[in-house]
Amino acid sequence: MLKNKTAVVTGGTRGIGLAIVRKYLENGANVAVAGSRKESVDKALAQLNEYGERVMGIWPDLCSPAAVAEAFVSVKERFGSLDILANNAGISSRTSLYDYTLEEFSTILDLNLKAVFVCSQAAARIMKAQGGGVIISTSSMVGEYGQPSGCGYPATKFAVNGMTKSLARELAKDNIRVNAVAPGVAKTDMLAALPQEMIDRVSAGIPLGRPGEPVDIANAYLYLASDMASYVTGIVLRVDGAAMT
Repeated sequence: MLKNKTAVVTGGTRGIGLAIVRKYLENGANVAVAGSRKESVDKALAQLNEYGERVMGIWPDLCSPAAVAEAFVSVKERFGSLDILANNAGISSRTSLYDYTLEEFSTILDLNLKAVFVCSQAAARIMKAQGGGVIISTSSMVGEYGQPSGCGYPATKFAVNGMTKSLARELAKDNIRVNAVAPGVAKTDMLAALPQEMIDRVSAGIPLGRPGEPVDIANAYLYLASDMASYVTGIVLRVDGAAMT
């Protein structure tokens, strides 16, 4: 589905991000795995040896326009294009408003929102010059419903939804589609850290009866990146088993 395409996946070293990387590689794309540190990127690449020269690693500061632009150009030089950007990097928080520090709020704002802007801008400049591309960002079900603590996380996801819809309208003339995927409860490191009784309680509120697998989210990323979604832009695709509906 993605033969001869090139993708950058931020937060691509584990969990949902690594599942997206694998799904793209399985479908013929070249992929640049973007992580926060060289060590984490190298660890991910070691799990992808079977794909040989079709995968590379980068670790720019995602909030630095210069660093991101340089890294994205290196991807284009390596593979010949940059067709897909998956803005997946992000962090969460469950801190109460009463204990929330400005520093913690700013940290979440930087990675979950500022980085999406910086990476989208750098990718769009390359995509416009080459005639088009696809930008997909990871939102969340709490970007629609909110959550009872850790207000910084849902606030950034609300903002990602707004940026997605706005960029879709702005960049359509340049043949750049912009969408987002909003996962529900998924089997990530964050979920694995919870007690089993809490996982069971959360799962009971999902009509499909189970948390999502990382591959469930990756499948949505594959669809939106592919030509099957060539007339789809400006949407936030929920992948949550009908949770909270």
